[in-house]
Amino acid sequence: MNNITKKLVLLSVCLLLASCYSVRLRSINGAMQPDPLMVRDDYYRGMEVVELDTVIKIDATSKDFTYLIKETEKCKSGKLHTIEFKNTFGGSLLSVVTFGKKRKLKVKYVCMKPTN
Repeated sequence: MNNITKKLVLLSVCLLLASCYSVRLRSINGAMQPDPLMVRDDYYRGMEVVELDTVIKIDATSKDFTYLIKETEKCKSGKLHTIEFKNTFGGSLLSVVTFGKKRKLKVKYVCMKPTN
C-alpha cells in the first residue's frame, strides 16, 4: 500500500470511531420501575432495564423508524422514564456497507412505575 492509501484508511477508521457514542434521556417526572433483584452495578442499579439489541431495516425512501413501547410484564405502565441509545463502530460499519438500509440498534430503557 502506498502512503496516500494508508492515510485514507486511517482517516476512514478515525471517522468511524468518532461516530461511536451513547445518548441517555431521563424524565424528571414520575418514578422509575424498580428492579426486584437489583443485580446491576452500573448507572441502572436498582432499575428494571429492558435491553434491545437488534438490526432494523429501513427503505431508502424512509426518513424515520418507530418502535412502539407497549404495556408488558417488564414495562407495566407503558411509559418511559429513562432511555439510552448507543451507536457503535459495528453499527456504523453495517450502515455504511448496506448504504443505510440496515442499522444496528442498541437501546436500553426503563419504564415508569405504574401509578395506583
